[in-house]
Amino acid sequence: MLESTKVAPTYRFAFVTLDNYSMIALSSAIEPLRMANHLSRREVYQWVIVTLDGQPAVASNGMSMGPTVALDDMGPVNIVFVCGGIKVKEAVTPPLLHALRRFAQRHIPIGSLCTGSYALAKAGVLEKHRVAIHWENMAGLLEEFPGINFTEKLFSIGYDRYTCSGGVAPLDLMLHLIREHLGHDIASAISEQFIVERIRDDNDRQRVPLQSQVGSCHENLLKVASLMESNIEEPLSLDELADEIGISRRQIERLFKRYLNCVPTKYYLDLRLRRARELLLQTSMSILDITIACGFQSPPHFSKCYRGLFGYPPSAERVQTRSKPALASSSGPLLALQH
Repeated sequence: MLESTKVAPTYRFAFVTLDNYSMIALSSAIEPLRMANHLSRREVYQWVIVTLDGQPAVASNGMSMGPTVALDDMGPVNIVFVCGGIKVKEAVTPPLLHALRRFAQRHIPIGSLCTGSYALAKAGVLEKHRVAIHWENMAGLLEEFPGINFTEKLFSIGYDRYTCSGGVAPLDLMLHLIREHLGHDIASAISEQFIVERIRDDNDRQRVPLQSQVGSCHENLLKVASLMESNIEEPLSLDELADEIGISRRQIERLFKRYLNCVPTKYYLDLRLRRARELLLQTSMSILDITIACGFQSPPHFSKCYRGLFGYPPSAERVQTRSKPALASSSGPLLALQH
């Protein structure tokens, strides 16, 4: 067991489960809280599963989680998370929207897991916030809520808003909150217990399949992107890519501009830099070896490009990973607030 170096008050989280919610997203949020209590040998975290009427919601896998309480009976909480899943539009009702607006008016922190961000957007409580949502729902939400700043990042923490994409990304969000409350050692120990390779941060983006971004009808664009992914160490020139696919260089440039709003060289460079970041975080390869493996001319050239995309040099990536301080939340310390 580990002793936290911080004073550990009790934090109480509410998880509002919508019909067809994502069980993996909810479990990935709750399990780090349970493990934090176990490792710190104190009840730092409490949680309650909530529905509007207190009857268990059925998850998208056909199972339910309990015990469940009604929204009006959940008691004081620090954060309310809305957990969505498939068919989220059908699950968002006027009473839920009214409750979310009431939470916002009372300055109760609100969060979302998976497609729960749709409910927050529909309630009008996400203006001026950067919002994470599962990549599969990105296009539809951008169309329906053009004024909201949606991001492909795994999660986003802002003032009194904690939004998170689906799958296991809620685990990373919770580990960041736990690190803020209990310190780096506890958060790292939890990731080790769950055999998680590293705690991902908000520089990590969801891996959005290109076909989902552009559709299956743009076969040539998909072929070019696939060739780029297969030739990281020795990048192909645009002319070589064109020859391989059997189209002109100008056609490739038009495809990238029209469907990805970038030039192909920029797409290729970002692809190589994100591969480099994976190697920095997941291997012990030297920066020189990573420079070569990702097709850069020299370490200074690699460092300049890396800084251009991420805002810091490659060497800082490992320093941050090894000695990252506790997260300073923009919303400050959480206070128990009564619904």
